[in-house]
Amino acid sequence: MANGNQTLDADPIVSLSAEAKQQIEAWLAKYPPEQRQSAVIPALHIVQEENGGWLSKAHLNSVADFLRIPRIAVYEVATFYSMFELKPVGTHKIAVCNSISCYLCDAKKIMSHLEKRLGIKMGETTADGRFTLKEVECLAACRNAPAMQIGKVYYENLTTDKIDVILDELP
Repeated sequence: MANGNQTLDADPIVSLSAEAKQQIEAWLAKYPPEQRQSAVIPALHIVQEENGGWLSKAHLNSVADFLRIPRIAVYEVATFYSMFELKPVGTHKIAVCNSISCYLCDAKKIMSHLEKRLGIKMGETTADGRFTLKEVECLAACRNAPAMQIGKVYYENLTTDKIDVILDELP
């Protein structure tokens, strides 16, 4: 019977680009050599961005192998944080905050409006691959709740009318 490490070692990997390796090396330089695991989050961001916004198991394995850390350490991070996607996402990933502040300021109404407007539920992607809706725990925008994030841009003090304008202006 094969142990877990042998099974993981047989999993596929992809080649990281030279640019990704260079960027990850720059992050590694910020940490002591024995703390390579500290670069997991930035490495995953770099690889995810290069791969159209998501990470396959092969990408996770490649990051672990490049960092020379156990693959499970990368899986733990990628599956814990909502910023990492483990399946393809739309061109515009819309993350809607569901924290207590946003919830009290009608985040559920915002989510319902987005679902109706886009014709999908939270966690789904439109058929044309343009939008993915995602409910996230906190966007740290409590003062200006409700909030959402599309790509790297935050939108706060949301109303259904503001959402319609935002969506209409997206490429």
